[in-house]
Amino acid sequence: MTRATLLAVGMLGVLTVSLARAQTPADMLARYDREARQANAAFQGFSAARGEQFFRARHGGEWSCSSCHTESPVQTGRHARTGKSIAPLAPAAEGRRFSDGAKVEKWFKRNCNDVLSRACTAAEKGDVLTWLTSLRK
Repeated sequence: MTRATLLAVGMLGVLTVSLARAQTPADMLARYDREARQANAAFQGFSAARGEQFFRARHGGEWSCSSCHTESPVQTGRHARTGKSIAPLAPAAEGRRFSDGAKVEKWFKRNCNDVLSRACTAAEKGDVLTWLTSLRK
């Protein structure tokens, strides 16, 4: 194997291990903080108030986050189109939420596209997660 191939295989292994590692909402917030600061030098931190407002807003489309996750994300939600039950989104009500970075990114990608017709920014994800972690059951 060439040196470049070995390096690529090694980096893939490190990435796989880091994604498989159990995470916490605080880990996810630290990641989003780094990403938000890289994207915007004027970034001043996350806001639970902005997160709640973002969660409830329709953003010009038909759906908001609360369309499926309910106005109270400590409760079980229901998908707006399929009717499928969705476990509570708030970590206080569902301890496994935000514990798998790859899964978190998968669902943010899908749901942000449904609600915003674009990807969420790291600042938007961080604001929503900050609000969700402030909720108590």
